[in-house]
Amino acid sequence: MIYNQLETYLVISAILFSLGLYATFTRKNAISILMGVELILNAACINFVAFSNFVEIGLSGQVVTIFLIILAAAEAAVALAIVLHLYRHIQSVNVDEATTLEG
Repeated sequence: MIYNQLETYLVISAILFSLGLYATFTRKNAISILMGVELILNAACINFVAFSNFVEIGLSGQVVTIFLIILAAAEAAVALAIVLHLYRHIQSVNVDEATTLEG
């Protein structure tokens, strides 16, 4: 019975991960790609917390999840700076229009 609840969390996490992969690989807008990456990170966080809660491994799942949340916040700040720089130079956030890395 306890594994049935764990399976629910894992299915939700797999759905979020799949949606994140789909958004990352099919979108051309840089902001949509970054939202897909955030969905992937959230799916990983759900997995870590679920395994930490249902399997007796201690608090390591929560610690890794806090680390991932901090990593996602840093990734969002850097990504916003990249998107602003991209928009400033090519007047678009479409990733296909960015052909060079020159500033």
